[in-house]
Amino acid sequence: FKQKTAYEIKECDWSSDVCSSDLKDPADAKPGAAHPVSDLELASRLSFFLWSSVPDDKLLDLAAAGKLREPGALTSQVQRMLEDEKSDALIENFTGQWLQLRNLEAKVSPDLLMFPEFDDNTRKGFRKETEMLFGYILRNEKSTLELLSADYTFVDERLARHYGFKGVYGPRFRKVKIPDPNRRGLLGQGSILALTSVANRTSPVFRGKWIMSNVYNSPPPPPPPNVPSLDESTGTNAPHTVRERMEQHRKSPVCAACHAVIDPPGLALENFDPIGRWRDADQGQPIDPDTTLPGGIPVAGAAGLRDSLLKRPELFASTLTEKLMVYALGRRLEAEDMPTVRSIVRAAAKDDYRFSTIVLGIVRSPQFQQKARFSPSATQAVAENRTVANASGVSN
Repeated sequence: FKQKTAYEIKECDWSSDVCSSDLKDPADAKPGAAHPVSDLELASRLSFFLWSSVPDDKLLDLAAAGKLREPGALTSQVQRMLEDEKSDALIENFTGQWLQLRNLEAKVSPDLLMFPEFDDNTRKGFRKETEMLFGYILRNEKSTLELLSADYTFVDERLARHYGFKGVYGPRFRKVKIPDPNRRGLLGQGSILALTSVANRTSPVFRGKWIMSNVYNSPPPPPPPNVPSLDESTGTNAPHTVRERMEQHRKSPVCAACHAVIDPPGLALENFDPIGRWRDADQGQPIDPDTTLPGGIPVAGAAGLRDSLLKRPELFASTLTEKLMVYALGRRLEAEDMPTVRSIVRAAAKDDYRFSTIVLGIVRSPQFQQKARFSPSATQAVAENRTVANASGVSN
């Protein structure tokens, strides 16, 4: 088994004795009790987490020799794997899942009569900018808080012109300084701003919901049934600006409670139009981006919102850790997982919330390094349930 290459492992029949002998549960493992996975299983979990692919020979050699858990081995392997170009898969897949970048093509379709300059190249540029920022922070031992605070980004000439940046020429994406503090970090990137807008206007509700879900990790509840849309609730004599329309919409008692929590973060981003460009007016009226967050916290526009978020760094770090742990484990987190999350965040706080520290915390966690053995009857029950579900067209 030690001599097999990654390609051969991928191609082999994992049900055979050759490939499964090192993957079986220990004979003395009690049904339902957690026990450590083998080094080969750990190598596989690590590789699929960071590369979305099978282990390479270096990782397999360590695992086959039983050395993957030796002091320093996991740390060196994680560092090596994050620096490898194969970790592009983590960048693309995790940002696609957490930040919803995979929805850019399906959901971002601005009204071309209002925004004729927007096209698929703009959409692709948005995604590349965000992925390059994430990858730069990941591979350069930066604090994860720079996802919110970075005073730099990655653009080509086309995207620089879209944002109003000067002195960028050619199709090559490169690192540039951000001149406007309102534009810093994820909240000033076109990918997020366009994803949280509709075809012909911004949406403080979508932007606020995105921030609550992906920064605070506190998604709002779904709206009650039969709630009118913003356009319907404001009627034919609607005010001009989105903010004014939102304020009229919130006059409904059915809408007021939830929108008092959801809207303020989104309203702070109103200076960004539906395709992420800066603006000072909406429908000819000056934009007022000042708002008050829940808890009575006043913020002045996008820069004020970002500064407010960074005053509680552990909230964003906890969200990122939870989202990354879900990605690594391939399942949702339960209440019993939260002490581990808090432990990882506390350790990361001592190291400026560096990305690699959070990754290592997840990789060293019992959730990542252990599994439970199911009894034959439980395994059979799961298989039967899946068969019934597939036959009835029900998906999990």
